[in-house]
Amino acid sequence: MISKLHYISQGDTPKVHLSNIQNACVSGADCVQLRLKKVDFKTVLDIASQAREITSHFQTRLIINDYYKIAKIVKADGVHLGKTDASPTEARAHLASWQIIGGTANTLQDCENLIHKEANYIGLGPFRFTKTKENLSPVLGLKGYRAILDELQTKIPILAIGGITLNDVSELLQTGIYGLAMSGEITSNFNNISILNKLLNMPALNEQVWKAPKNT
Repeated sequence: MISKLHYISQGDTPKVHLSNIQNACVSGADCVQLRLKKVDFKTVLDIASQAREITSHFQTRLIINDYYKIAKIVKADGVHLGKTDASPTEARAHLASWQIIGGTANTLQDCENLIHKEANYIGLGPFRFTKTKENLSPVLGLKGYRAILDELQTKIPILAIGGITLNDVSELLQTGIYGLAMSGEITSNFNNISILNKLLNMPALNEQVWKAPKNT
């Protein structure tokens, strides 16, 4: 089953990404995505291996952004592929049957293409402008989600992504989306995970109250 809430890692360095993944797990995250950009393959593999150890300890699912070969090596729960990455068909040929494949979409055609290539879920966005991603696709807003979901009528989980805040969740859910992929709103306060889990009717998790580390 695809998680209804994906935390997408953030950080100025790979080590900060790891720290944030651990904080997310402590706070009850059901699924985290390791998203490292402009980093060499060896570093991504090293961080992914450490992330797998952390997430396994908390029984949190781990998705690797872009690198399906690394997802295979570290036995991650799956991979998320961007529009310019390998296709789900190519990745599936290398991954185990239990590993899930997600893909990024911005248009109805993108979604139909991913469904045709048998992606397990779709990250559809952006909902609004966000600085998290370079070369941002056109913003969808609530009307965009409604239009695409009404046309698709698919059972494949569609996750909204891109600049989403807690205040947006109720209206987004009314569009028919399956769940959310979020980064900044969680990184800024990991206690938001418990709030989001409740809004999404996620199963109760062994979450703890996250406290910001003291400056040393």
